[in-house]
Amino acid sequence: MTSRVLCVLLATVFAITVLMPASVLATDTEKVNINTASKEQLTTLKGIGPAIADRIIEHRNKTGPFEKPEDLQLVKGVGEKIYEINKDKIIVALPQQ
Repeated sequence: MTSRVLCVLLATVFAITVLMPASVLATDTEKVNINTASKEQLTTLKGIGPAIADRIIEHRNKTGPFEKPEDLQLVKGVGEKIYEINKDKIIVALPQQ
């Protein structure tokens, strides 16, 4: 009986790690470049919903690229708390021309 449970457990782990898309598994470790990220990518950050993602994109389109990650707090709706939660996931790189 124990070996059967072990086989089921191993099959489940195999199915999760091999069959799931990499994007689902890697979401928590991927960095988000706030100068190039799409709305969908921005919403992977905690506390950033579609409306704030739109504001981030609008801000960078109007004022140019963010110079440092902390500049994200210049966007209405992104305060210190949201920045602190996400600061390790945010990068700032210039868009490639």
